[in-house]
Amino acid sequence: MNRILLAFRCFFNILLRGRLSDSVITALGLTRRSGGAQSAVPKPAAPAAPAAQTSDGALQMLGVLQRDSRLIDFLMEDITSYSDDQVGAAVRELHNQCRDSLARYVTLQPVIDSVEGTFTQAPSKDPNLVKFVGNVPATPPTGGILRHKGWRASKIDLPALGARQDATVLAPAEIEVE
Repeated sequence: MNRILLAFRCFFNILLRGRLSDSVITALGLTRRSGGAQSAVPKPAAPAAPAAQTSDGALQMLGVLQRDSRLIDFLMEDITSYSDDQVGAAVRELHNQCRDSLARYVTLQPVIDSVEGTFTQAPSKDPNLVKFVGNVPATPPTGGILRHKGWRASKIDLPALGARQDATVLAPAEIEVE
C-alpha cells in the first residue's frame, strides 16, 4: 500500500511541480544531483531544425508540378470513364503547364546531343550515362543506333524550403469556408 501512495506522490509531484520533492527523493532512496534543485530538472533542448534529406528536392519539385498544373490530381484520378478526346484535351494543357514549371526550376540538356536514329559513339560505358538496349553482347560496344538522347540536369534552382515547411506535404488540403 505504501508503494501505491509513493507512486501517487511521485506522479503528482512531477505533474504539478515538474520535479520530485525532497521527501519523495528520500523515500525512494535517491539523492539529488549536486548544484541544487534546478540541476535535477533537465532543461528542454531547443527544437532542432529538421535535417534536409536527399528526397526533399524531388518532393519539392513534385509539389511545384502539383501547384502549377495539378499533376498529382491528374495522375491519381481514374480516367477510364473519359473519352480519348477528353483525355487528350486535358493532357495538352497539363503538358504545357508541366513543361513551363520544369523549365522555370531545372535546366535540362541531352546526355548525347545527336540525332536519334543515327549511329552514335557512346561517350562513356558508365551505366548512369548510357544504357545499351537490344542485342547487347557481354562486353558493351562502343556505339550503336541512338534511340533516346537521355536527359541531364545541368542546373537546378529550386527555392529554399522554409525551416518549418514539411517537404512531404506536396499540396495542402483545401477547405472552403462559406
